[in-house]
Amino acid sequence: MAAAREVVRHRLSGWGVPRDLIDTARLVISELVTNALLHTDSERIVCRIERRGFQVRIEVADQGPGIDPYAPRCCPADPDAEGGRGLLLLDAMATRWGVISPDQGAGCTVWAEIAP
Repeated sequence: MAAAREVVRHRLSGWGVPRDLIDTARLVISELVTNALLHTDSERIVCRIERRGFQVRIEVADQGPGIDPYAPRCCPADPDAEGGRGLLLLDAMATRWGVISPDQGAGCTVWAEIAP
């Protein structure tokens, strides 16, 4: 996760993206990579970042089955729990986000768009 955060910082700094947006992007990629590591048995996780004008799009692809479209996306976490707030954070930080699940087989991409 640290490597992904550092790549995002370096790339977005080079593109002249404002510091607050870089900080948000680092938090988003950290959350998406953490979810891929914790919730899939992926041997490979691929991260992609793209600048679209004032907006940044982040994608994290893994080998997992994706998010169940019928499961609630944001459930209240136990106040004492160390985890369980990732999607709530993503909702708060991203302009929009979503999941590209495979039609067949394994593989899922979670994407998020952030803007100032």
